[in-house]
Formats: sequence, C-alpha cells, structure tokens
Amino acid sequence: MLDGDFWLFKSCNMSQLSAGDEVQLQSLLKQLLRSVSDRISGAPSAECAEEILLHLEETDNNFHNYEFVRYLRQHVESSLGPVVEDELQNLTRGGQHAVGPGQDTSIHAVTRRTRDSAQYHQMLQTLKATMILVVESLINKFDEDQLRKEEMHREIERCQPNSQFADNCSDSDSSFHQSYTFIRQEQLQVLAEKLDSSKPKEVRREALQALCCATPSDVLSCESWSALRRNLCSALTEPDLSENVLQFFAKSFSSSPLNVTREIYTSLAKGLESAFLSQRLSFPTRSAAVDINSPQISRLLKQIRLMNDFQKEVTTFWIRHPEKYMEEIIESTFCLLSFHHDHGSTGTEKTLEPVHLLSLLDIKATWFNKWMHGYYSRTVVLRLLERKYKTLIVSALQQCLHFSESFERSSGEAADSHVEDSSDPGLPQRGVFTRRDLEYSFFVHSLCILGKLIIYTNGRKLFPIKIRKHKDPVTLTELIVILINIMYRHPQPSNGDSSLTGSLSPSCLVMEVLWMLCERTECAADCLHQTAVIETLLTPVVALLNAQQTNLKNPAATLILIADVLARIANTDRGLALFLYEKNLVVAHSEKTFAAHIVVQFTLRLLNKALPSLRESDASQTLCGAFIFVCRQMYNTCEGLQVLQTYGLHKAVAAAWKKTSSLSERIPTPVSGSCTGPSTQEMANMLVWEETLLGSLLNFAATPRGLLLLQQTGAINECVSYMFSRFTKKLQVSRCEKFGYGVMVTQVAATAPGVAALHSSGFVRLLVVDLWSALECGSDDARVVRPKPTPMDSIDRSCLKSFLSLINLLSSSSSVWELLCRQPLANKSEYSLREIPSSIPDLIDRLVAVDSDVKIHSLFQYEQSHVFGLRLLSVLCCCLDSFLLLESQYNICCTLLQSQRENVADQDATDGAIIIDSLSVERNRVLVRVHVVGGPSERRLPSRALEEGELPYSWPMFLSYPPPSCYVPTLQVKNDTQECEISAFLASSEEPKGEESWLEICRRHFCKAIKSKPNTLTGKVLADLLEKVVVHLSSSALGSFFSAAQYKEEKNVKNVALSSVEQLGIQTCFRYGCYLQVLQEDAESGLELLMKHMKNFLSTQRVKTSSALVSLQDGYPGHDWLASTVFLIMAGNLERSLHLLLNLSCQLSSAFIWPARIHASVHVPQEVAESGISPVYWCTAHNVEMLLKAEVPLVHSAFRMSGFTPSQMCLHWLTQCFWNYLDWTEICQYICTCVVMGPDYQVYLCVAVFKHLEPEILERTQSQELQIFLKEEPIKGFEFSSYLEFMMGLQRRYREIVLTDMESIRNPPE
Repeated sequence: MLDGDFWLFKSCNMSQLSAGDEVQLQSLLKQLLRSVSDRISGAPSAECAEEILLHLEETDNNFHNYEFVRYLRQHVESSLGPVVEDELQNLTRGGQHAVGPGQDTSIHAVTRRTRDSAQYHQMLQTLKATMILVVESLINKFDEDQLRKEEMHREIERCQPNSQFADNCSDSDSSFHQSYTFIRQEQLQVLAEKLDSSKPKEVRREALQALCCATPSDVLSCESWSALRRNLCSALTEPDLSENVLQFFAKSFSSSPLNVTREIYTSLAKGLESAFLSQRLSFPTRSAAVDINSPQISRLLKQIRLMNDFQKEVTTFWIRHPEKYMEEIIESTFCLLSFHHDHGSTGTEKTLEPVHLLSLLDIKATWFNKWMHGYYSRTVVLRLLERKYKTLIVSALQQCLHFSESFERSSGEAADSHVEDSSDPGLPQRGVFTRRDLEYSFFVHSLCILGKLIIYTNGRKLFPIKIRKHKDPVTLTELIVILINIMYRHPQPSNGDSSLTGSLSPSCLVMEVLWMLCERTECAADCLHQTAVIETLLTPVVALLNAQQTNLKNPAATLILIADVLARIANTDRGLALFLYEKNLVVAHSEKTFAAHIVVQFTLRLLNKALPSLRESDASQTLCGAFIFVCRQMYNTCEGLQVLQTYGLHKAVAAAWKKTSSLSERIPTPVSGSCTGPSTQEMANMLVWEETLLGSLLNFAATPRGLLLLQQTGAINECVSYMFSRFTKKLQVSRCEKFGYGVMVTQVAATAPGVAALHSSGFVRLLVVDLWSALECGSDDARVVRPKPTPMDSIDRSCLKSFLSLINLLSSSSSVWELLCRQPLANKSEYSLREIPSSIPDLIDRLVAVDSDVKIHSLFQYEQSHVFGLRLLSVLCCCLDSFLLLESQYNICCTLLQSQRENVADQDATDGAIIIDSLSVERNRVLVRVHVVGGPSERRLPSRALEEGELPYSWPMFLSYPPPSCYVPTLQVKNDTQECEISAFLASSEEPKGEESWLEICRRHFCKAIKSKPNTLTGKVLADLLEKVVVHLSSSALGSFFSAAQYKEEKNVKNVALSSVEQLGIQTCFRYGCYLQVLQEDAESGLELLMKHMKNFLSTQRVKTSSALVSLQDGYPGHDWLASTVFLIMAGNLERSLHLLLNLSCQLSSAFIWPARIHASVHVPQEVAESGISPVYWCTAHNVEMLLKAEVPLVHSAFRMSGFTPSQMCLHWLTQCFWNYLDWTEICQYICTCVVMGPDYQVYLCVAVFKHLEPEILERTQSQELQIFLKEEPIKGFEFSSYLEFMMGLQRRYREIVLTDMESIRNPPE
C-alpha cells in the first residue's frame, strides 16, 4: 500500500479540468467499461457491479495499463506534486533522513499532511463534478442508441415476418455474454401489463424482448413479479412466445438466488405438466416415430432440457438455502414425472410422458445421481418418494420388468439396437426416435434410478413394491434376479450394432449396478447375499455341469460376467461364508450343495476342457481365467482353502501352466520380412494366459497351507519371479485385493523354499540395495528446500519401510539359516565408498559387525547406519535359533563386547566408564538380550531412552560376561509341595470306575488345578503328570498316532558330534535352568548327553533327500528346545527325560510341540518331508489365522495392514517353546496342556495370546512398529488360568475342524 500511496505525490502544478478534458474522459471511460464488460455483465445486481469496479485494482492485473487510469494518475501527479515536494523538503530540513524502517513512518506522515491540504480537497471536488457530467452524458447517449436499435429491430421484423428465433433458450447461450439495460419499476409494471394474455401477440413479443434485455435481478425483485410470472407461464405455452420466455428463464437461472429461481423452476414444471396434459401426445407405434425437430416436440424438449440443466447444477448451492426451497424443487420435479402415471389415457393407447423426453436428454439419470449424492438432499428425496411419489419408482420398476419380459429370441438382434448417449460428441446426431428407442432410453433411465436408490438403506426400505399385472409385490431380491436375467439375454453388444456403446449396453448397465452393490457391505448383504440371487447366478453353471442346454444367447460372454459378479461377492467375508457354508443355495443333481463346490468343479472342467459347448469358444481362456479368479477369492483365505483343497485345483492350474509354458516355447520366433500377424497375436494371447495361471498359482501363497501346496507344484520359483516383476512395477495384486504383495512376500519368506525363491528372483538383492540407498545415500540429489532434520528415533522414518521389510524377510529362523548358513563375512581390508552390499551377509558385514576402522570409514553416516544394524541384530536375536547361528558363525557377542571396550573414556584404565551414546546403549541392550534368558518377570532388558538428571542412563554397562545382576531379578521360589487334587489322583493306582476314562478324569483335574491353583502345577507335579499321561497314551492304540519308537541306547552315543549351534543352545539352556534352580551345576553334561541321544534317535526318523535347501542337509536347523524344556521339567534327570521323549515321539502332539521331531520325518509323505516347511507352519499357523479372523477380527485386520502375518509369530513362538516370551510356569503349562488336552490346544493358545495382546497390537499397528513389538517384547500379563475357559470354548466350536486337520498330517491334501 505504501507504493500505491507514494505515486500520488510527485509533481508541482495545480490544474483544473477543461472542456477538452471532459470529452477525453468520456472516450477513456467508455474504453475502460468495454474492457471490463465481462466482469460487470456477470454481476447479479447493480450493487455487485459497483463492488467489482471498486476492487478492480486488486483483481485486474492490467489495471494500471488502462488509459483512463493513466490519465487519472497524471492528473493527480500534476495537482498534488508541489504539496508533496514541500512536505519532503520540510522533513529534510528537520534532519529526519528516512533510512531503513523509518522510511515507512516518513511516507505516512507526508501522505497524511497531503490529504489534509486544501489542494487535495479542491482536486477531489473538481474531479467529482467533472466525472458526474461525463457519466450523465454517457447514459444519455446510451439511451439514445438503445431507442435507435429498437426502432431498427422493429423495421427488420416487419420486413421478415416469417423469420424464426434462434435457439438461445438453454445454457448453450450463456447469459454472461448478454447486454443489460437498467430498468425502472414503473417500466416493469408497464411490461407486466403488456404481457397479459389479453394483449395482442405483437405487443407481448415486444414486452418479452425488452424483458430479456433487462437485468434479471431487477425483474425478479420488482413489485409486479407475481403478475409477470403468471403472464410468463401463460406465454410459455404459446409457440411464438415460448422462445423468449425460455431465454429469460435461462438468464434468471444463471444469475439469481435460489429463493427466486425455485419459483421459475416450479412454474416451468407446472407449465410442462399442463402442456402434456392438454396436448396428449401419442406414444409412437411400431411404424411411427418421434421427430424431435417438429415444433411441438422441440419446444417441449427445450423446456425439459432447461429444467434438466438446472437440476444438475442446483445441487452445488441449494445446501446454503432453507430446506423448503429444495423440497419445492424436488416435489415439483416428482410431480411432473409421475403425473401421467396417475392420469394416463384410458384403453390401450399409450401417451408420451415427460419422463420419456427427460430420458432422451439425460439417459443415465445424472440429475437423480446428484440429488442422491448428498445426505442433505437425499433425505428429502427418499421421504417424498416414500410418502407421495412412490408411483415414480413403480413406473421405473414396471419398465425394467417390461424390458425383461418383452425380449424374444426371434427379435433379439433388433432389440439390441438402442439409443445412444446424446451427450457423446463421437456419436451421430439423430432426429427421429422409434418406439423401441424411447422404451430403451426409459429403461436405462429407470435402471439408473433404481440402481442409485437401492444402495441406500432407506431406498431399500421402499421394497417390496406392488405393480400392475403382478399378483405379489416385487421384492428387492426379485429385482436383482430380474436384472441378472436381463444381463443373461443381452451379454454384449452385437458386432454390427454401431449405435450401442459399451456403457449403454444392458449388460454393462446391470454390471454397474451389481458392482455398486458389491462395494457396499450392507447393500451386498441385503441384495446379493441371498439364496435366490446366488441360485440365479449359478443356474447356467449347474446346467452346463449337468450337460444340459442353456438359454444363453452367448454362453461364454455371459459366464464371464457371472464370474465377475461371483468374484466380487466372494471377496467379502459374508459372501465368502455364503459360498463355503450355506448348503441350501444351489440345486445340483437334485441335491442341495455348496456354491463353492459348484464353482470349483466348473473351473476344473474348464481347465480340463471337459465342456464341449465351451471348448471351441474364442473366449475359452478368458472364461477359464475368470472362474479361476472366483476360486482365487476363496483359496487365498484359510477357511476357503480348507474347503477347496480336496479338489486339487493347484495341481490342475499348475498342469495348465506347464502345458502353456511348453507351447509358448514352441512358437517360432518371428522372422523379419515374413507375415507374423497370427503368430504374434497367438504369442501375446499365450503370454497373457501364462501370466494369468502364474498369478493364480501365486495366490495360493497367501496362506500357510497354500504355500505348501504351491511348493508341491514345483512352480514356486516361477511364481515368486512373477511376483517380483509385478512388485518392482508397484502393480496391484488384482482388482479385488485391497493390499499389495507385502503380506504375500512375508508369508513366502517364512519358509526355507520360499526365501530361497525370493533370493533367486532378485528380491533380496533389491531389498538390500534399496535399504542402502535410503540409509547411506539418502536424497542428496533432490533440491534442498529446507534443512533435513536430525533423526531423533533410532530408526529414521525414511528407512523404516526398509527396516520392516528386512524384519519380515528374516523373521523366521528358517529364512535366516537359508540366507546366512555357511556364508562368511567379507571382512575386506578396503571398502570402496561406491561399493554397495547386495546380500544379507554383506549387510551384516557393513552394518552389524563394524569391527575395524576400514568399515567405519566406509560409511557416510557411521552412527546412524551402525545403529540401524544393531537394531536389526536385536530383532534377529529375538529368535533363539537365529541368534545361535549368528553367534556360532560370526562371534557376535565378542564383537559387541570389543566395541564396548573401545568406547571407554579412559583407554588406559582397566575398568573405565563406557561412553554413553546411541551405539553403546544399543550394544548393551543386545548383549543383555542374547545372554539373559527368561520371560517377562525373569529378566530385565535395559531401556534405549535416556533420563533427565545427573544419571542419564541408569542401566550399568559391562565389558565382559556375565552381565550385572540387576538384569536378572531374584527368583521368587514358589512352594510346589502344596497338595492338590491332581497330585492325589496321579499318586493313586486305582482304575477309574464308571464310564469316564482315566484320561478324562485327568483332564478334569488338570483344568480345575489351572483355574483354581495354577501355582501348584510346577516341579514334581508337572513332571509326574507328563510322565503318566504320555505313558497312558503310548500304551493305548488311540493314543499312539505314529509307530512306537524303536531306539536302543547305544554305548557310543557319547561320540555323537554336536554342532556349534547345538553346543551354544545347551549352554543357554543350562544358564536358564540354573537361574530357575531346577538344575545342578553338573547337569550340563546330562543335557549334552540327552541332546546326543535325541540327535541319534531323530536321525533314524528322517528321510534322505537331495534337496538343495540348507535346512534339509545337516539335520534339524537349530536347537531342540522341546527336549531342553523337558530336561528342565524333569529337574535334570536324564533317564526320565529320555524315556518321556521317546514315548512322546509316537503321539500326535509331538508333531507340533516338537519341531525337531517332525523335521523331514519319515512319518509324513515324501513330498511334504522334502518341502522344508514345518507342520507347525502349514497346519498350526494356518488354523490360527483361520480362527483369528473369526474370533479376533481386529487383530487379523491389523496384521493385514502392517504387512506382517500371524503365522510368522506363531512359528517363532512355537519353535522355541515360548522361551523369552512367557515365564517358566506358563511354558510348562503350555507343554502339559498340549499333551493332556490335545495338540489342538496349541492353536487355541496362540489365538488366546493374540486376544490378550489385542490392545497393544492395534496401537502398535498405528505407529508402524507391530513387528518390532511382537518380536522384542515378552507377552506380559498372560496367564493360562485367565484364558483356559476361552480356549475350551474354542475347542467346543472348532475341535472337529482343527484336530481333524492335525490328524491328517500323515496324508495331507496334495
């Protein structure tokens, strides 16, 4: 504003405006008004036009370039220049030099004094007087010019009496380009009188022309508006005057508020209603047609088009006005569209109605879609439809029924020739519409209205609807069935029909409605998840399965549409349950069966080309892929695969893929110069089909059991490579999957063959390279807008995604062994700064084992990168088998301790204080984590956070093992001699009397003890319980699941060599046993001997394999944690431990609680044993995921969102028998529960643990640290006694499924 003021004060001469200046000003002002005419003409009132002119400098970039503005500026400078100069000289003499911020103060002072001067006031008066004269002169000239134009116009009309007016009544002629005349109230009164119907038509036309030139706001706000509106409506019905009336209405719609335009709209609607009632236009017969160019129809179409344009625009602003205005508009519309349905002509003659013409103009009912979009208007629409205008919905439903019933096969070709969308500029314009065209446009309009209506709850409440010629009301389900039948009869446009675009074909219209319903849970439940709907969808499928004829016009095209709808239904939980568990859906072979079985049987027939009627179809592969996709929505869930696995669909898909792959290799490579059209197209089609089959196979990996099935097909490497190619392109899994490939990658990475496939595909390398780029390279090449903040978290947010991806990849000990076993670290003498690691061993070498200056100097951000590596190491070491491998190969603990020694402040001191920084704090936490074993109350892990005060880090650091005692809390020795019923029962040798067996009585006592006295189930009681139960089960035919162990204790068993991993595991278990005070100091040798016995025994129970997997080459990959747990339960008694384990080995529970026992076992099929996938994963974890979805759905969803899987955590916990996650008491109760109550309790326990952790899981998912939390944190507060009742409830509901699945381990579905 200072610059705007400053230019006022520069020159030195005072001037007066002369007569020449007045003439010049007229010319300049007229030029200015022409330049801004667009802005002024758009103003709804004179006040608004004045506001536009007052703020022109702010809104117009060319303001200072206008000649009028330049003239005024020059005049002001010449008038006030001397005053400004004098004031500036006065300030200079006073010593006030305007420098810096003081300059603003000086300018304000000069401006204020100038405005107070006499010269300023004199200039304003002179300028104002002159401008008044200029404006009055312009107005007089304007009036003269206007009168002259009107006289000329009358002369032209007299010369051309038969001329027609141009079509400028709609929005195609914008009101913003019209010229306006400011008109007085008296003139409006005269015009209203001239428009009276009793006046001559010539007088009324002249009045209308004058009215069109007036400002709409002046006309609408005048006192005579009521009379004007009445006369305008009367003129609207007259052919010679309606054009001018519509022109005025169009201008009024575009520039008037809703409270006025609603009156015009309602008047227009009533006028149309009267016109249709009086003219009684006949609906065209078969030989007749409607010509829209005829004056009568053209006039009605223009009026309806103006209404329709307003209908579509009014939704943008009617929320700003009272609801009654909106209700008047809606009600007048409904009254117009439903009037003739109540007062139609009698007899068989059918009349043309407003809705027919509206459907021609707005065939897809855009107006209704917009009205139903917002809650504000939708409430009114639905209320009026329910209370007063239900006939409108009845008419729409009647038209859909009529269209469905009137179809005949003989006229099918002709019936497909319909109206095109007139708004499409690519379609030819038509002037004549036949009866079929009008009926079809009305059908499309009605279908779009019904489709929009039923997606809302209150819209669905309008059903059932009673219609003519139908005995019973039409229900919502019946409407959907009608639409599906329409889709069957019109599956696609005919090839020769150029007028029928894809979006207006019956099948596309119906599919749009069905898609909308599928996307909304409540809509799908009310409309699609119904027996009649599923039966209708599957009727053609059942007929083809039974070798029956179908009435489908194009079977392949129709079945593809059916498959699309079925896939969308199956993609929802309720729809999936309907397919899997509802047996009263489909009639096949005169019996009720499940929809899922029908779909998978049909899919297998398609894959095997066992359907002759479809085998030769050009779309056979597309059809087959569509039905595989339906099955895919089922088998990519645990419950769906449970139902479909017996059909061997994975084998059929794999066989089809192998056949296609071999055929694609035989197609010759195109030679330059030869005709390659058909061959190239055939190759493209085959590649698409091959990718479809690979994608379908890959989706088996979405579940643990499915991953086993995928591995058995032999196509896991190709599927993972296909996934990797799509993953790098960031492509969606499919149109139905809500998440990307993250969950699938995690699921695959949990197994040895899966992670080997990921490694060979290049996924692991890409992950490592991307991590290094984010960690070391950053985004320095990007433009720096603001300084990059120093990261406060140990893992910077920019690297968090890569960190979580690495955790997902290395979560399972199987994947760690596969990627790291026998892989030495590089430990180079020199590292180039451009050298990027490309494997997990390289990453550990550069980020974790940073034990030399060379490695330190090779990192651009040493501290941040090394902290990242230590955090990764901390998470990896949470898995005990992973830690044992890292320690045995890379001596991790010594490296960390050495780094701590090098971080001492005084290197000369023998026991100096370690410098506290992020690296020493992280190393200290890792060192404590890997050495101290125990549950939540049995060990203390140091914090990563610093505290305020003199002692910022209260946790003591150390330079050698053992760690300080503060990390190992004092054990609370519990009195286990307390008598309990189960102790007395076990001591009794009496056989039970009655029907209840010994095992059932034992289970009852066990449950009672856990609920009431859980502390008594420790020590000798648990040892005796396990021993007695195992012996009892082994001695009974029902209890022995596997063949009895034939093991002779050999004298040379002491010569069995234990690996370094096993030896480290023994040391770890011995430390824990000593802490628990259950082992003596000499018990380590006994534990070592037990491990040798078990290694010797289990080696005879394993198959011989030539697999390239590391985990299958040298026995069990890891430590036998179950054997160690039993040894501690038996208080170090070698003989009791050995006998218990040998007896346990023949029971079903050993296959799940004892991973080392079932690893590559001879008791499972050869293919399963060689797969490298543990039954704990493909059976237990699979069932956990299935139950979790049903029982704790929020946790299941949280895992999906995080990209992590419950199966990975189950595999982690169960492989190491919950060591480091539960206290010893809970671990013992876990073992006893699975042995006494049954192996299925392993599944129920995992579900109970997830339920216990639900609040934390949901919170950690939000902060993107779910994996880190579940890995690093123990399961705090979990007690068997609190969740036993919950687990027993799961047993009652799911035992038949879960236990049956576990018992099938010897012969799992292939």
